[in-house]
Amino acid sequence: MKSLRILSPEDPAMTKQIVNTTKLKTWRRVYFLIFVAGAVALLLSGAAMSKFFSLKSFLGNESFYSSFNSGNQNEVIETVRTVIQKIQEELENLRTTELDPTTSASVFKQGAFLADVLGLLESAVASHDEGKNQRTSNFDVHPLFKEKKRSDDEPADYFLREEIRKYVKIKPNRLGKQNFMGANATFTSIGHACFAMKEELEEYMDYDVGEICNDDWKLAQRLMVHGCDPLPRRRCFSRAPKLYSQPFPINESMWKLPDDRNVRWSQYRCKNFKCLANTTTTSKGFFKCSDCFNLTHHEMPRWVRLDGDSNQTSDFLITDVLGIKPGEIRIGLDFSVGTGTFAARMREFNVTIVSATINFGAPFSEMIALRGLVPLYLTINQRLPFFDNTIDLIHTTRFLDGWIDFVLLDFILYDWDRVLRPGGLLWIDSFFCLKEDLYDYLQAFEMLRYKKHKWVVVPKLDKDDREMFFSAVLEKPPRPFR
Repeated sequence: MKSLRILSPEDPAMTKQIVNTTKLKTWRRVYFLIFVAGAVALLLSGAAMSKFFSLKSFLGNESFYSSFNSGNQNEVIETVRTVIQKIQEELENLRTTELDPTTSASVFKQGAFLADVLGLLESAVASHDEGKNQRTSNFDVHPLFKEKKRSDDEPADYFLREEIRKYVKIKPNRLGKQNFMGANATFTSIGHACFAMKEELEEYMDYDVGEICNDDWKLAQRLMVHGCDPLPRRRCFSRAPKLYSQPFPINESMWKLPDDRNVRWSQYRCKNFKCLANTTTTSKGFFKCSDCFNLTHHEMPRWVRLDGDSNQTSDFLITDVLGIKPGEIRIGLDFSVGTGTFAARMREFNVTIVSATINFGAPFSEMIALRGLVPLYLTINQRLPFFDNTIDLIHTTRFLDGWIDFVLLDFILYDWDRVLRPGGLLWIDSFFCLKEDLYDYLQAFEMLRYKKHKWVVVPKLDKDDREMFFSAVLEKPPRPFR
């Protein structure tokens, strides 16, 4: 009778059996991974053959082909990524096995083989991702790669979203002629206009480094009005008046013409403030504000007295408007053409007003600043540089009139709504337009759904009853958060 043999861990036979079992398990895992890798290779080959035979041409439907092909490839790639993960885990196990001195040479060959397979699979996935990104950029996302012919006159075609296209699109004037800014359309400040004004922009950027800048602010303003904000200039100092004088004290600067030495007059027809304030001078500046520099007779009565005089340019008094919200109106914006008189009057009621304007044929910005007020050099094309829900009052006069495009008016009004706080007031002062356009313009204001405190529509008597005046004081309602 044979006796049973008990194997101990130190027994050579037992050690050999354990090593054989380990090798068998390792080879089983290797065979499994090789089988999976082979299956993946077959799937990739099938996908490549289907692409080679152009399934798109048989289906005749581009969208269906794209969804089918992309869906199939996505499944394949996900499978390949799973295989890559398993191979990486197996290589990590093999690295641990290599530390065992009893490991045979076949284990090292297995590791080298798996590393080669891993490299091929990772290369295939990387190529697929690169090709997918290229296809996406060519056909799905970036419009500059579209095959259709683009027109240099339609920069809006570069964008996909409708609101961006509307914003970028050139806004022709309603009256079919140049507006008071010297342009026959309005160009939004998006950058594309700089390509159309290449010569002007290059002229503006042609200067001597380290020297005084050219006296070309008028060229810069023309770029702004046409939608191309001038680029900042490097190491070029802005030009100032030769004999700048100290401004008048605040207690007398408000209603007194400034010192002529504080303005560069080279770009204007009038060469001093006396010329601008003279009521008999013709062709002295901006026609809609020809009397704005006449502080004593024309400007002083505005918004504080309604006497039926021909100088009257408002339907409401400041006291009546501030009485709607007693003590609540503290800061505001005046988006008008003028010399800051509205801000000066509001200051008397402890309300701080920023005056937004540009220099339409006269030094409006300098005049506002020399009066001790805040000028904001801004065109109608630009987004207001204020945060949401921060302004108590927005006032406008002699600016938003019947020349403006309806879509552009929407952008302006809704940007004003953005910065106006809930309960804030929008004061539309003497907006005029053609009678046949009145309903459409009134609808634009009513779309805001503001509370109407004052609403007046009257005929413009000097235009043979063809134009209408519209004035209103509207309150922004509180809107619930969503």
